[in-house]
Amino acid sequence: MAKRLYVGNLPFTATEEEVRNLFGECGTVELVDLLMDRMTGRPRGFGFVQMDDAGADAAVARLNGFEMGGRALNVNEARERTEGSRGDRGGDRPRRNSGSRW
Repeated sequence: MAKRLYVGNLPFTATEEEVRNLFGECGTVELVDLLMDRMTGRPRGFGFVQMDDAGADAAVARLNGFEMGGRALNVNEARERTEGSRGDRGGDRPRRNSGSRW
């Protein structure tokens, strides 16, 4: 079974290969997904790493707070998105460009 890890506070210069190599020191990396801003195409400074259970546990213990490119990484097990989570546009929050005034 595999675990999905959230990796925050990544340097904006971090590459998929660098992240894969770093996490690969802890176990078998199945997937690296670094998120990019849709509007600018620039890195958002966070992403996800999917790896084997034992490796994921080792990565959280070893790499949470690890300094990469002058930034301390935030590494923890990713939570599943739920209704009303930040990425969901539902709910009663006003939306930008909806025509309504704030």
